[in-house]
Amino acid sequence: MQYDYDLFVIGAGSGGVRASRMAASYGAKVAVCEDRYLGGTCVNVGCVPKKLYVYASEYSAHFTDAKGFGWQNGKPAFDWSTLRDNKTQEISRLNGVYEGILDRAGVEIIDGRGKILEAHTVEVDGKKFTTERILIATGGWPYVPEIPGKEHAVDSNGIFDLAEFPNRLAVVGGGYIAVEFAGIFHGLGSQVTQIVRGGGLLNGFDKEIAEFAAEQIQQNGVHIRFNTEVTAIEKQSDGSLYLTMSDGQHLTVDAVLFATGRKPHLEGLGLENVKVNIAKSGHIEVNETFQTSEPSIYALGDVTGGMELTPVALAEGMALAGYLFDEQPCKMDYSNIATTVFCQPNIGTVGMTEEQARKEYSNVLKFRSNFRAMKNTLGGSQERTLMKILVNGDNDKVLGAHMVGESAGEIMQGIAIAIKCGATKADFDATIGIHPTAAEEFVTMRTPVSD
Repeated sequence: MQYDYDLFVIGAGSGGVRASRMAASYGAKVAVCEDRYLGGTCVNVGCVPKKLYVYASEYSAHFTDAKGFGWQNGKPAFDWSTLRDNKTQEISRLNGVYEGILDRAGVEIIDGRGKILEAHTVEVDGKKFTTERILIATGGWPYVPEIPGKEHAVDSNGIFDLAEFPNRLAVVGGGYIAVEFAGIFHGLGSQVTQIVRGGGLLNGFDKEIAEFAAEQIQQNGVHIRFNTEVTAIEKQSDGSLYLTMSDGQHLTVDAVLFATGRKPHLEGLGLENVKVNIAKSGHIEVNETFQTSEPSIYALGDVTGGMELTPVALAEGMALAGYLFDEQPCKMDYSNIATTVFCQPNIGTVGMTEEQARKEYSNVLKFRSNFRAMKNTLGGSQERTLMKILVNGDNDKVLGAHMVGESAGEIMQGIAIAIKCGATKADFDATIGIHPTAAEEFVTMRTPVSD
């Protein structure tokens, strides 16, 4: 049968764009449909604007610390609209970049939400397209629990574009998105209260690292309320929001952000028309080649429930395109993928957590360094840095590395290369440090700690 396309991609986020472009480069006829914005979550309401806001929020501490280095000017006033609007301009520029990438690759861009009618047919705004294969790359969507007053809350998509800057902000959630936004708005000048259902932050991260980060975050001025959750939101006559919590406490704020997880963005896709299995978690089930239970339909990225990271979706898109249209093996190695939480201070991590390492290996050595960075000695900040390395004591192989501190992400990228190459602790020890830097601590830790 002659189809309109060799590949029809639903969703122009990181994974969808990469798969589309690479497939076209191998000679496939490709179309991609998108009903919101090119670049997906990362470019529009995720990594990119978040990092821009992190940069903005860090200036307040820089202005304060500068006094210890001889700079006498007071801290300037912050203008929310300038940051917000400049961010919007930059995102618009990046949307154009993505459009150009697809155009130059020969990928047809179709505006609208795709709906699968059957295994080889997709409908967009009433027009039908036939295709040999379909790729679902629609990503995730913020989840806000059903509570009274839910309509007054904002999610992680909308927080970037608030009309007015909130002098008092409640952030609901204990994951990395919640932690990052709490730090951003605190740095910009908000009085931030973070409301966490459990007893700690960042479940799934190394416990010692997460606990240390929580201490530093609170020391920096974010107020965290553990073991409670928001049960109702009432809007007051002055526009403020009155929050009721499960422990009987109340809080009045100007805005409340729910960063309580994300779910696969599958609504309206027409999956009921095909044999695509959905896991209990709501994610699409795929095999090692990203194929669903419907042979002509594939899925990758956040909709499949793996690591919700832009570089992972990019790698998956490249692997799938090569497999389908260039006879390449579809290989993805999910081990030792580095990641950063852009809280303040940053967290950088690669490899096993201490909990994972001790569960899998009987002889785990831990090396740790806890110090106050040189910059803070004159700047006056009491913020501390924590680094740790986990080693298999039987063969000296480094199992994981973790850091809480300034530039943790930048430092961890290099550490990740070493660990990916199978570095041993002896390799770290034999590496001459760059002095004076925080990073050199990773090659100067010599004595294991017992706790």
